[in-house]
Amino acid sequence: MTDQPDTPAPRALATALARDMAESDAFRTALADLIAFRTDATRPDSALTLAAYLDHVEAGLRATGFETERVAADGHPFLIARRIEDAARPTVLGYSHGDTVPGMEGRWQQGRDPWTLTEEPETGRLYGRGIADNKGQFLVNLTALQAVMAARGGTLGFNALWIIEMGEEIGSPGLRSLCAEHKDDFAADLLLASDGPRIEAAQPTIFLGARGGHTFKLHLKRRDGGRHSGNFGGVLRNPGLEMAHALATIADARGAIQVPGWTPEGGVPDPVRRALAGLIPAGGEVDDGWGEPELSPAERVHGWNSAEILAFTCGTPDQPVNAIPPEATAWVQLRHVTGLDEDRLAAHLRAHLDAQGFGDIEVTEDGPAFAASATPPDHPAAAFAAGSLARTQGVAPVVLPSLGGSLPNDIFTDLLGLPTVWVPHSYPGCSQHAPDEHLPKALLPEAASLMAGLYWDLGEVDRAELRRQD
Repeated sequence: MTDQPDTPAPRALATALARDMAESDAFRTALADLIAFRTDATRPDSALTLAAYLDHVEAGLRATGFETERVAADGHPFLIARRIEDAARPTVLGYSHGDTVPGMEGRWQQGRDPWTLTEEPETGRLYGRGIADNKGQFLVNLTALQAVMAARGGTLGFNALWIIEMGEEIGSPGLRSLCAEHKDDFAADLLLASDGPRIEAAQPTIFLGARGGHTFKLHLKRRDGGRHSGNFGGVLRNPGLEMAHALATIADARGAIQVPGWTPEGGVPDPVRRALAGLIPAGGEVDDGWGEPELSPAERVHGWNSAEILAFTCGTPDQPVNAIPPEATAWVQLRHVTGLDEDRLAAHLRAHLDAQGFGDIEVTEDGPAFAASATPPDHPAAAFAAGSLARTQGVAPVVLPSLGGSLPNDIFTDLLGLPTVWVPHSYPGCSQHAPDEHLPKALLPEAASLMAGLYWDLGEVDRAELRRQD
């Protein structure tokens, strides 16, 4: 009798199949099809394109065995997908967004079209608007689900819900009201989603929440029209100089925040500090001596707050003239972890500027805002997900308490009451929100394999193991 080759165990079959599927021509074609939709939600004429994208994704989800529903909330479109196999099994809520930032046509290197998937063989990179944020990440997760179903004989072993929105890049309008209206329909044991970057390309990563983001417009107007800088210099207030001095009071010379109420009391919590020990954030692009003293770079990004000047204008920068400008405007953004009174952030800034002698500067909140949210690092769902990724990869993933950027994660933690686990399939250098958005080609099959292992394990776990016993 001849020896028969070993048959892979079902879990290993699922992870291997997901990897093979993500390396296939069919995956490449599917990715190209998603990128081809010009889903820039900032365009006033984008409604038809956004709807067409949802039509396309809906067909794919239906082919995977999901029931789908198209709804609108606050005038914005959403796709809800459901696959309910057994009410006694865990229910997992997924989330993705199909909208993108503007394509920035004409600014991509080598004449690349942002809406066409292109490969650079020399670097192994795939380019296209949305490949990292968030179309490519969505396709990885859908591929992993399909691989698990194939390996498990047509079932997942758990119940899957999915929300797909088309306005994340403009502040997720309608998402909160949608979840409030459908709160019972979205009852689940866990939010499992993918967005944002890994801590570095080769390091599987989990993050459990997101920093909040609030942008404030500071405006100071002294008069109508400029005044000759020679004839009036030294006797008239210069709004540009005044604004510069006001901005310098918001953070010190090394970038540490000085506004009372803009940093959490008590410092970085011990569980967060332990989770971040030894990590290097931002792909290693760290300036020495910058940020909150006594904190590591990882703690500054993933466990603390930062205040950044996004823009500062006065006069005519494109053509300076010999005149004292009549007004100055600056935009300041606060990125923050949990622990602040978010309803009073503008009031705290107002009080600080008044105390520093800049009561004439107007302060208004400008643009979309995100609340801070996080699932505790010691939550059972977080430990389960980390263990699953380690089982697939052979090494433990990095677990970040919070993404450095912002997501509507608070809707899932606070409104729906779910633990949230995000498994990102991008990396810090992907150029999302910029020209030449890309991903390393090799990252996609690895990510699909990791997600297939995680989805497989969710089909094996008891619901009680994902819940925190408080």
